[in-house]
Amino acid sequence: MNPPPPAATFSEDVIREVVEPATVKRLLIVRLGAMGDVIHGLPTVAALHAAFPEAMIGWLIEERWAELLCTLSTPRSGPRSAQRPQVDRIHTVNTRQWRRAPFAVATWERIAASLSDLRAAKYEIAIDLQGAVRSSLLARWSGAPVIYGTAQPRENLATMFYTRPIITSGQHVVEQNLSLAEAVAHRRMRLLPAELPRDAAAEQECELRLKAYGAKGVALINPGAGWGAKLWPPERYGQVAEQLSEDGLKVLINFGPGEEDLANEVERASNGAAEKFTGTLTQLIALTRHISLFVGGDTGPMHLAAALGVPVVGIFGPTDPARNGPFATRSIVLRGASSTTSYRHVSQADEGLFEITAAQVVVAARQLLEVRRG
Repeated sequence: MNPPPPAATFSEDVIREVVEPATVKRLLIVRLGAMGDVIHGLPTVAALHAAFPEAMIGWLIEERWAELLCTLSTPRSGPRSAQRPQVDRIHTVNTRQWRRAPFAVATWERIAASLSDLRAAKYEIAIDLQGAVRSSLLARWSGAPVIYGTAQPRENLATMFYTRPIITSGQHVVEQNLSLAEAVAHRRMRLLPAELPRDAAAEQECELRLKAYGAKGVALINPGAGWGAKLWPPERYGQVAEQLSEDGLKVLINFGPGEEDLANEVERASNGAAEKFTGTLTQLIALTRHISLFVGGDTGPMHLAAALGVPVVGIFGPTDPARNGPFATRSIVLRGASSTTSYRHVSQADEGLFEITAAQVVVAARQLLEVRRG
């Protein structure tokens, strides 16, 4: 295999590239997961639609995250709508299932079917927003002759599959993603808001539930995290919930698969002030649209709240708020002085998280709520 071409800055790429942007008709985004990372890619797609209004834009994603792009009852391809607002076509893979039985005939049949569907779209350009070997390899297997990706990916071997490795710019991952789109369009682009699917049934169910609460508003607390180092103590979440409930808010505890014990701890620590909530991604999107406040760490639900314009109290430990914090919404981020940036998936909680008190979180929450009411 030939070595990858040298990385280009935006200006160098403008000089080298010979394809006129107006001729681009079929673009593919590759971002398989996870929740927050997919949400961070949505403003890039919005910018690409503005730059290439006639282009068909597809997205390759893990099946379990597809609801972030399209409601379950909506076809995966066709004209964009409120139910599938940002992409024209969705391609899914299930790499988790494939890894469970890598040598099974059924696995290879599913892989072949997924790749056949992907290649049939005849994409001209693929943009890998993930920077992993598997995502870059899938971008290459799409058949797109031009593949963009960052010159400094999360996994260095990913650059082997890029024809256009780009030196990205910007602090936040949303801005870094946008700089890849700028390289494709050969011009600076402005950030546009993310759009998430609307499911009428889920919206109606959510509105009825919130009306039944009869509270001033709803605060959503999310105690879970991708790995242990990002976990703030559940008893402190419970203390926050109790205080916010005394302010007249209905407090819900969001939890996902495998997080029920954590949610139970928060509920107990709240002395009955908080109520557990779990549901599909579609239901979580509908609920988040209607809440007054989000409290939690660097997780997918936090980034969902930020994308929907909900005020966020972010509780950060090892991850860098400048890169991964709540983007483009009113927010207060709390981080202990002893926390240092690390993305290692370790189980022990970051020591800096213990420096953040429940009282500090409550003060931040009340400050954001006052601004919103004002």
